[in-house]
Amino acid sequence: MTKPSLPELLHAAVAAVGGTERPGQVTMAESVAEAIDDGSHLLVQAGTGTGKSLGYLVPALAHGERVVVATATLALQRQLVQRDLPRTVESLRPLLRRRPEFAMLKGRSNYLCLHRLHEGVPQEEEDGLFDVFESATPSSKLGKDLLRMRDWADETETGDRDALSPGVSDRAWAQVSVSSRECLGASRCAYGAECFAEAARERAKLADVVITNHALLAIDALEGAPVLPSHEVLIVDEAHELVSRVTGAATGELTPGSVNRAVRRAAKLVNEKAADALQTAAEGFERLMELALPGRLEEIPEDLGYALMALRDASRTVITALGNTRDKSVQDEDAVRKQALASIENVHAVAERIVEDSEYDVIWYERHDRFGASLRVAPLSVSGLLREKLFTDRSVILTSATLRLGGDFNGVAASLGLPREGTVAAAGEDGDGDGDAEPVPQWKGVDVGSPFDYPRQGILYVAQHLSQPGRDGGRGDMLDELAELVEAAGGRTLGLFSSMRGARAAAENLRGRLDLPVLLQGEETLGELIRAFAEDDRTCLFGTLSLWQGVDVPGQSCQLVVMDRIPFPRPDDPLMSARQKAVEENGGNGFMAVAATHAALLMAQGAGRLVRATGDRGVVAVLDPRLARARYGSFLRASMPDFWYTTDRNQVRRSLAAIDAAARAEER
Repeated sequence: MTKPSLPELLHAAVAAVGGTERPGQVTMAESVAEAIDDGSHLLVQAGTGTGKSLGYLVPALAHGERVVVATATLALQRQLVQRDLPRTVESLRPLLRRRPEFAMLKGRSNYLCLHRLHEGVPQEEEDGLFDVFESATPSSKLGKDLLRMRDWADETETGDRDALSPGVSDRAWAQVSVSSRECLGASRCAYGAECFAEAARERAKLADVVITNHALLAIDALEGAPVLPSHEVLIVDEAHELVSRVTGAATGELTPGSVNRAVRRAAKLVNEKAADALQTAAEGFERLMELALPGRLEEIPEDLGYALMALRDASRTVITALGNTRDKSVQDEDAVRKQALASIENVHAVAERIVEDSEYDVIWYERHDRFGASLRVAPLSVSGLLREKLFTDRSVILTSATLRLGGDFNGVAASLGLPREGTVAAAGEDGDGDGDAEPVPQWKGVDVGSPFDYPRQGILYVAQHLSQPGRDGGRGDMLDELAELVEAAGGRTLGLFSSMRGARAAAENLRGRLDLPVLLQGEETLGELIRAFAEDDRTCLFGTLSLWQGVDVPGQSCQLVVMDRIPFPRPDDPLMSARQKAVEENGGNGFMAVAATHAALLMAQGAGRLVRATGDRGVVAVLDPRLARARYGSFLRASMPDFWYTTDRNQVRRSLAAIDAAARAEER
């Protein structure tokens, strides 16, 4: 029997999911197959509606080697595991003459821990909940959630938090889960044979396709021991999120609360001298943090340096001493020691990292009204890490609806540690020379377009006549413009704001002016807000970052997307400003490489909320004149969908009124 062709396989898979084969999907599948076959890397931009999951799954399954697919969102993981993969596998089975197996794998804390569930959370002084199952009253929200999880533990096959419906709070889940550092290990745990996390790992080892998330992919790159099973192909979906997720995983944090928790956990397990030294160091750190002012620390202040060295040294002593239990009355001693060790090791590692004050790290203070001050450290760049850990020994496919910024892929490629497209390896870099130089990863960028006719389906309107946004946030003319646009659209508006303060001010203003429902992020769960927005065409939804990327509402409920201003990073953002400065010191344009690229990515994502289906019509309105006037405006506009562009306010009002009238007529 001859080997089935890629078009045959793609046709069978598309038919199985009830979709329509699109030219962009075919181009994507061919490009993915080519990259996998020659072991190279691919950045592929595939617009909404392309069917990109089949565009990479079909060639990956046809290749026959193990593939890991990493996504940023739970929604896409569910779509792949519950819909796309089961149907695709069954449709390809007769043609491939085998049935590829697939499995999902997440970090350990995403799975129910049977030891925690049955033995309780290790006792901590001052917490007052020695056994939270006993202490939480059945009538309380926490008590009800814990009792429900006990029942669920007997029913669930996976123990995966996302399979628990309805979900529970982070506080409740923390009572029944452990981090990888806190885990006793299957061989030492009484419940090791039944462990949900271990079972997930075993399934992943046997699977042809492993679905995971960016966070676990980051941990796999950062940790010494591999977490993911060995694989020949890595596919990163929602790849525009990867750098921020890896940065998050590589960020360390110390707070007085976390340090004091570590002290309490270790106190009963070490000698009095070690415990007292750690307590004294913790108190010194806490006193300093009370005076901490938000901002970057270009140099470590002398008093902070001494406090961190005391914390580091005391932690190291405690880690060494943890082998001898001081109080024999401690119940479940292994679990208590493991939890204490995890907390202390984190304190030690972060304190030591900050004391080292590496030129490759950024250190800063943050202060929250609710949680107080924290000391944070993050890598100045993760491009070197990604280049070393991601693009060696396997073919990597990165895909998203937004990878081509300002007309090319080079900006995103640079953040991933890749050279400019078309860079040829010099002698010694490709194995032909002396072999001393690091190999240059070879990659290609492909934009397969979109099935949508953006110039006919949407308008990009820039309110060029408005005043330029200032740092004080007061923009009366912007609010007037917003009210007029929303009124012309008859509601149906998704408002994307650069700050929660701006979103709140706009919601309060419009609620007082217009007879239209205005929902505000934070007043209800995000899922509930999006559901309410989708169900009532007259409703508006205003919010910040998660709405720029997390809303999929096709049809008449979303026909106007408004951005209050270009979403540049805050000037006082320590990490972004440090990255910008580093680019400038190396002779580059820091503003374009960091701030403008950050804004372009968000604006491309935000504008993508408008057209989600072939019948959608509407307007993206940017209430920031800099998009039309500033030199960088063309770069930002080139990163957005190719909508028909105008600065004519009267034309836009007429268009919105016509769209509203057509929607009302269709409703009737």
